[in-house]
Amino acid sequence: MGTPAEETTSSGSTTILLVSSDGRRFEVAEVAASMSRLVSHMIEDGCAEGGVPLPNVTGDMLAKIVEYCNKHAGAGVSSEPEREELKKFDADLVNVDLVPLFELIMAANFMDIQGLLDTACQKVADMMKGMTVEQIRETFNIANDLTPEEEAAIRQENAWAFD
Repeated sequence: MGTPAEETTSSGSTTILLVSSDGRRFEVAEVAASMSRLVSHMIEDGCAEGGVPLPNVTGDMLAKIVEYCNKHAGAGVSSEPEREELKKFDADLVNVDLVPLFELIMAANFMDIQGLLDTACQKVADMMKGMTVEQIRETFNIANDLTPEEEAAIRQENAWAFD
């Protein structure tokens, strides 16, 4: 039997304990947990004993991340229908409001899960497509830190981008 953080299931696969910032505990197959380069490095370095603390990831976000990792780690993507099913799963996973979407981006970045980070960032990029600068500022609550003179100069220098 492994350490408390590394148990072996009846199927012979090793599991890793992930602990969120709010104390929620997730027992995850090592193959899925290793999709996170942060967790993978901790396992390799022998630092996963007692669980892997994830101080920058809430339990709600970790639940989504575990769902993503389980789906992708076990996915056979050899056929077009399987790839399409995975794309639909990813799209549904990131189809959330802005605050949880940004929390998911931050968590995926912290845990270094490139595929999830790319998917979530692509969702933001798709949301921005076709928006004006003002619409983007309003949607994402971004303050305009330019003086009116600075903004006018930028608009004049880059008139092609504001047509």
